[in-house]
Amino acid sequence: MATPPGPRPPIPPPAVAAAPTATPADRLAPYRAKRGARRTPEPFGGGIPRPRLFVVQQHRARRMHWDLRLELDGVLASWALPKRPSLDPAEKRLAVRVEDHPVEYADFEGVIPQGAYGAGAVIVWDLGQWVPLEDPRAGMAAGKLRFELHGHKLRGAWALVRRKTTGRAASRDWLLVKSRELWAGTDRVPGDESVLSGLTTDELATGVSPRADAVRAAIARLRPAPPRRPVALATVQPMLARQAERPFSRAGWLYEIKYDGYRILAGRDAGGAHLRYRGGEDASAQFPEITRAVAGLPCRSAILDGELVVVDEQGRPSFQQLQRRVQLVRPVDVARAAVATPATYFAFDLLAFEGRDLRPLPLAARKRLLRALLPAVGPLRYADHVETQGEAVFAEARRLGLEGVMAKRADAPYRAGRQATWLKLRGERTDDFVIVGHTRPGGTRAGFGALLLATHEGERLVYAGRVGTGFTEAQLASIRARLDADRRPTAPCSGALPSAQGITWVEPRQVCEVRFLERTAGGLLRQPTFVRLRDDKRPAECVAAGAGPPPPRVTPTNRDKVFWPDDGVTKGDLLDYHRSIAPWILHYLRDRPLVMARHPEGIAGPSFFQKNVPDRAPPWLRTVRVWSEESAREIAYVVCDDLESLLWVVNLGTIGLHVWASRVATLERPDWCILDLDPKSAPFAAVVHVARAVHELCEAIGLPSFVKTSGQAGLHVLLPLCGQCTFGEAKTLGALLAHVVAAEQPEAATVARALASRRGRVYVDALQNGHGKLLAVPFGVRPVPGATVSTPLDWSEVGPRLDPRRFTLRTVPRRMARRGEDPMRAVLSSPVDVPRALEALERRLAERTGAP
Repeated sequence: MATPPGPRPPIPPPAVAAAPTATPADRLAPYRAKRGARRTPEPFGGGIPRPRLFVVQQHRARRMHWDLRLELDGVLASWALPKRPSLDPAEKRLAVRVEDHPVEYADFEGVIPQGAYGAGAVIVWDLGQWVPLEDPRAGMAAGKLRFELHGHKLRGAWALVRRKTTGRAASRDWLLVKSRELWAGTDRVPGDESVLSGLTTDELATGVSPRADAVRAAIARLRPAPPRRPVALATVQPMLARQAERPFSRAGWLYEIKYDGYRILAGRDAGGAHLRYRGGEDASAQFPEITRAVAGLPCRSAILDGELVVVDEQGRPSFQQLQRRVQLVRPVDVARAAVATPATYFAFDLLAFEGRDLRPLPLAARKRLLRALLPAVGPLRYADHVETQGEAVFAEARRLGLEGVMAKRADAPYRAGRQATWLKLRGERTDDFVIVGHTRPGGTRAGFGALLLATHEGERLVYAGRVGTGFTEAQLASIRARLDADRRPTAPCSGALPSAQGITWVEPRQVCEVRFLERTAGGLLRQPTFVRLRDDKRPAECVAAGAGPPPPRVTPTNRDKVFWPDDGVTKGDLLDYHRSIAPWILHYLRDRPLVMARHPEGIAGPSFFQKNVPDRAPPWLRTVRVWSEESAREIAYVVCDDLESLLWVVNLGTIGLHVWASRVATLERPDWCILDLDPKSAPFAAVVHVARAVHELCEAIGLPSFVKTSGQAGLHVLLPLCGQCTFGEAKTLGALLAHVVAAEQPEAATVARALASRRGRVYVDALQNGHGKLLAVPFGVRPVPGATVSTPLDWSEVGPRLDPRRFTLRTVPRRMARRGEDPMRAVLSSPVDVPRALEALERRLAERTGAP
């Protein structure tokens, strides 16, 4: 669960001494008075304290409502909201103060029976930690409580403000308001599903889970069917990976991020939910938030395989925080940590489901079932993958400082032990360190046990840890001979020095290179391995990397400038759109040269295309130089790899992002072939007809195809190539497709470029497949009235009712928040057999035209 960047502000002390508060038992008296323990499954108190816990529960009682609950003084202070919490700062939600609830109510998800108080279904809509921005007791008394939420759906700063009313409701009616900051957004609408089970209140009430039903139906269709036999969690031995020598890209392989955490097998059955470490030890009590989420899966039984991590404030796995969690023993400490530093379980495999042993199935089939089962948000996450492009995934993992990548054969069954069908690609780092000492060798080892290392931090030499692996016998002897001449009685460095026993300190004159996984918060190396001595480096050059440069930040300018006069859409709206759509649009922007269509005064003002990176670009912006034959010079293109780069480009007044079909590392090999269906004077119904014809043709010859609106009047059909062929071959493929479609649909389609020759038909343009040709990026806003967006579609949407004007800057974020999955995403990971497709098209064209 990622939290907003930057440190959380400290909680200031109260300005005045707080009045004595009632005990939790006293505060729960109204709650208990309304409920009978024999009539409701709700908890009644007495659980372990969990300071700063918050929960939002959706409750389908007599009227649907949402309950916001904040832990304060051992109970959950509670407010009922008739409408769901809004991320729009302009919308103030009524929040009616109700009775305090016991802390363990945050785990309650179930159906309160008819006749009981509050009868109806209750789900855990969101869950996490709340951080008061001022003294919470004084805020409650004053009627204004400011705080941050760090949940799965609700994040950032909020305020509860008591309404200034009279009468009985004077102390009960509050307003919940979202602050204007990073996590605000008018287009962000959290879904209605539980973060634990993924169920809605209707599904919970009826006992029907579409996700579990989808898994059951998918298993029933499998041939051969997976065996019916019980699989006990305690008997499962995990599948392990071998080490790969180097990254590779290969069809038929899936590539996953290697998370820096603990391997965990998780299961639930009639006896409850359990977590087990790789060695078989039980982890259920140490991570109750994950155990509770596994128990909430909407099925009778299942066994998952995955990695359990704790993420830092940048959303990256932190092994140090995870280790601190594991060292906790007392239940009260575990409960506190589950709120303050919650774990996330990235599930990458489904081994068993409701009496079916899924391990004999191919990995790709198991992962499809797993994706269908898991909730969209919450403590359980689906560990996604990329097909074929292993080197690109590895490079991205290295760039992000992640541990590495797992490469897995898509057709591999699940087998215990180390298998060649699972490979580890480690993403370790290297740096240079000053040798400041060594330890005594142990056993039969000669020379020394480990080298002690340090780096310079300003004027100081600071201890950085030790390295004891990676040496040959000859190196042990030769390095020891060098160090013997430099002995000294005291340590030449400061910092967290090890015990002096068995240590020989030396003058800081020698430098070595070390490969390591990461540096801990204390600056010590984790999993270091000696690489070589660096006689070419001076000790003064060994400088601690520290925390690195500050993360880039873009300061928007002229947010109120109107860019679409007829629609009232501003530059600020354009920036907000790209911030909300970034998870999807960056998939197509990363690692590609970008051409910007700039409209600094909006769509009614002057505009121009810009290839070369603008002057005064920030130093952190990635650029790539490409030789242009047309210009007879190198052009420095912008490459948008992350959100801040995207916002910087948009802040220039860019309304139109156009990318190459190829990536920076493989500029001569495109990732897609495109057919641009250009209607001009043809009706849009004809465009739909031709698009369906293209799709049917591709289906007939076994060619995957994907479709998106152009953002204007046409449609774009893309065929995945995944860098397997040249631009020339892509152009040939596109031309053959276009000619076959035109021959088979002569009344609707044409390959005639001249307008006079089209005669009201749709032009099937395959000429956009050359080197340096551009694509209007999927999810890109177009500089036309209506602020329309080039939007990926399901083929099922391409029909008589399709209207591209419905996909706009305002509607597409809501569409993607609702859908989650981009229907065109696989265009970058579904390679095709291009020679086979070309042969099939040539045969079909010959049959149609009668050519020999």
